[in-house]
Amino acid sequence: MAWLGLAVAAGCGAGRAPVVPAAVEAPVKVARCVLKYRDNRAANVARARLERDLAAYARDRPGRIVYGAQDLVTGVRLGQGEHEHDMITASGAKVDILAALLSRRDSRLGQGERDLASRMIRESDNSAADALWSRVGGGGAMSDFYARIGLKETTPGPSKYWGGTNTSPADRIRLLKVLIRGGAGLSAADRGMVLGLMERVQKDQAWGVSAAARTGDRVALKNGWTPRPFIHNTWAVTSYGRVVGPGRDLLLSVQTDRQPGEGTGIQTIEGIARMIGHRLDGLSPTTTRPCPTNPIA
Repeated sequence: MAWLGLAVAAGCGAGRAPVVPAAVEAPVKVARCVLKYRDNRAANVARARLERDLAAYARDRPGRIVYGAQDLVTGVRLGQGEHEHDMITASGAKVDILAALLSRRDSRLGQGERDLASRMIRESDNSAADALWSRVGGGGAMSDFYARIGLKETTPGPSKYWGGTNTSPADRIRLLKVLIRGGAGLSAADRGMVLGLMERVQKDQAWGVSAAARTGDRVALKNGWTPRPFIHNTWAVTSYGRVVGPGRDLLLSVQTDRQPGEGTGIQTIEGIARMIGHRLDGLSPTTTRPCPTNPIA
């Protein structure tokens, strides 16, 4: 009877015992394997279009215009007349003066010389440049410096006229590479000092190759501008520098002469710089392909 009561009790209740479902695993997401390749065909098309557009822009501008560009990240190079070495650099030579002085002094500059260097680069102060040109040893010492760092297309100005230094866009890029990578006895501290001053030029002198920068990019530059009263009352206007940001380390030099005015030269330089900066990424495009399903037989 006890067993029967137990059986009856077990059979009574509100309903069936709940069914517990078996555990179900969430679907596993499998990452799609893809390989990234440089798209050489698209790169060649983009480069041809950019070079065509740059040439057309330069043809429509007054005076003589030459430029050179190299991106240290992608290896992309561009240029038009980049080896023309009779282009006066004017105040662009002030970076050369400081680099040569640091190279000769083994970084040992007094506070007064450091103040002169800051005024010379950041404010483009000509009196400071006169003083440091003399201390570096003038044109003869500058010729030695240029030979040591491989600037074969740069000639110092005669006598005390540092502003008469002639150079090429290609040599301006070589100088920037020395400041970035080292050479000619320039220590990391020396190079950091020069590039740091170039990053902090006065706002009213930050024009030029800075037009190649995207939002957030860092720019280090030096510009030059001078009237040429004996060459039909025209101007020479130049700008060179480094533009660094995600995916790029662009070195760019644009030089002009026979310009009707300083403002015209600036507009021309910024037009070229802007075109290169805005279209640089398109010169190294990539494409993706799925990974081989059976890479090993």
